Amino acid sequence: MPARRHLPHYLMVAPFVILFAVFFLYPIGSGLFYSFHDWNAVKPATFVGFDNYARILSSRDFERAMWNLGTYIIITVPLGILVAFGLALLVDSFTGAWGAFFRGAYFLPVVLPAFLAATIWRWIYTPNFGLLNMILGWFGIESINFLNDTSTMLYSLIAVDIWISAGFNMVIILAGLKNIPSELYEAARLDGANKLQQVVYVTIPMLGPVLFFVITYGLISAMQVFDKPWLLTGSSFTSYGGRRNALLFPVMDMMGRAFGAVKFGEAAAYGFLLTIAIVFVTALMFLVRNLRAPR
Repeated sequence: MPARRHLPHYLMVAPFVILFAVFFLYPIGSGLFYSFHDWNAVKPATFVGFDNYARILSSRDFERAMWNLGTYIIITVPLGILVAFGLALLVDSFTGAWGAFFRGAYFLPVVLPAFLAATIWRWIYTPNFGLLNMILGWFGIESINFLNDTSTMLYSLIAVDIWISAGFNMVIILAGLKNIPSELYEAARLDGANKLQQVVYVTIPMLGPVLFFVITYGLISAMQVFDKPWLLTGSSFTSYGGRRNALLFPVMDMMGRAFGAVKFGEAAAYGFLLTIAIVFVTALMFLVRNLRAPR
């Protein structure tokens, strides 16, 4: 029989299918189920329909988290990619050992454990005795409590995020730079193009697919930000988001509802709302790219 003849092939893919179903499909289905229920992991789940979704959408914490997230994305994604692009151009100008040294130096923050990176920056931001405040003191600027002043907390997080993520984006962009034919730059120079014009009219157009990937990946990562603000503010499941929720983000709010308030149904609904937002943004990015693509 055909099924028996293909049995070895089915057995070969069976481990992947089983693991995929257990660790991906089942959690999604389970989360969707509990998003319509009131469940605290102790008592039996009670069906509440769309109440969890309505409760989240009408909450002040959700409004604050989305406002913080929107501001964070608008600043972090373009500024981070601009910094990474500049670093990639700089590193690409070096060859040999110097090129390898700068690639490693700029990529180092990417491989640092999150808690170690947060510890370093909490020391830098420490009032009075932190490195940044010491430097500001040399110019007569009073000490700033970067991680407790609501006017500076979000921008302090953005600086940390760019410091960590720029190295990863730099490596991706640098790989794209290496694949641009040198003949294009030679032709541009013969036409009288200076360095800036070469970047604008040769480098950026040729990096289109790479920049699209970096921007899309940056948006998806930014929408899921969690560990950096959590660690910088010393958050716990019962106290998170920093002073006046200045560093409250959707994933933090979701985790707090689940493990702090023990409202796993609300947390599941929160997760699906965030998933819908991520899918929508990603689909919009591909739609814009397809509309701009030459036909």
